[in-house]
Amino acid sequence: MSPIIKKKYSKKRSIEKAYIAQKRPHVSLLLHDIRSVHNVGAIFRSAEAAGVNQVYLSGYTPGPHDRFGRVRKDFAKTSLGAERTLPLSYVSNPEYLFSELKKKGVLIIALEQSPHSVDYKQVEVESKCLIMLGNEVTGLPKKFLDAVDIIAEIPLRGKKESLNVAAAAAVFLFRLLDS
Repeated sequence: MSPIIKKKYSKKRSIEKAYIAQKRPHVSLLLHDIRSVHNVGAIFRSAEAAGVNQVYLSGYTPGPHDRFGRVRKDFAKTSLGAERTLPLSYVSNPEYLFSELKKKGVLIIALEQSPHSVDYKQVEVESKCLIMLGNEVTGLPKKFLDAVDIIAEIPLRGKKESLNVAAAAAVFLFRLLDS
């Protein structure tokens, strides 16, 4: 084990040091129009466990606080405190975020079912990326899919046509960050 990882830091700082030591990519998530607070909380929990660096929320995706600034107990129950360790930003204009990140060389990836998708196991990231996840029923808007570099899809072998968004996020994140 690297001596950098053994040093005592705040949790966020130790995650950052571990990334430097392991040379892992910098991964951000954009959660757009996800309606279920339970799904968002579960995504936060998986994202923190996988080592995601930043989370952006857009549209009507619920965050860890209600509109009055109070902690949402339903969110906290599913995230188990991950919202306290992951940097979080609300984005009113995701298209602007895409363009700014692309200028910085960030790879934009959508996790979505599409005729233009590639198997998620083929996606490799060496530097920085933003992974977008969308609404549980309608997915991501076409204008978002038109702006991405890669559309990744998890192939399904059963009779169901899709995975729960939180389950799909966990599968993809752990695959991407363990490869």
